[in-house]
Amino acid sequence: MIASQQIKKLRDQTGISMMSCKNALEEAGGDVEKALALLAARGVKVAEAKSERITKAGIIESYIHPNKQIGVLLELRSETDFTAKNQEFQVLAHDICMHIAASFPQDVTELLGQPYIKNSSITVADYIKGLIQKFGENIEIGNFKRFNI
Repeated sequence: MIASQQIKKLRDQTGISMMSCKNALEEAGGDVEKALALLAARGVKVAEAKSERITKAGIIESYIHPNKQIGVLLELRSETDFTAKNQEFQVLAHDICMHIAASFPQDVTELLGQPYIKNSSITVADYIKGLIQKFGENIEIGNFKRFNI
């Protein structure tokens, strides 16, 4: 039996539902690292399953570098306004803008394949897939533009 404190700790760490955390911990025999790996693998499957769903909501995020010589506009799409208004979704948009400012991707495909600047052990696509699992909605980058002087 998995202790509720252990489930809560995993939930706090990942933001994934209590039931998913409980199931992952049970399957991993209480090993948190194995449970994290299971949740990550399931996140990929969830993202693939939701990838065909229409994203009709979202936000436009901007980032201007402090030197005022680099700027980014990003269209980040979600299925509902509820997700688009979520603080974590808005942080995702801002983080991706900063990544674009620093890494010069030419298009969305290149961007998604790049190592994520805040955690080089994952790609930008992996970062987004983790939040797709968390929100239970498809999230996609619609378009972006990087400006520099």
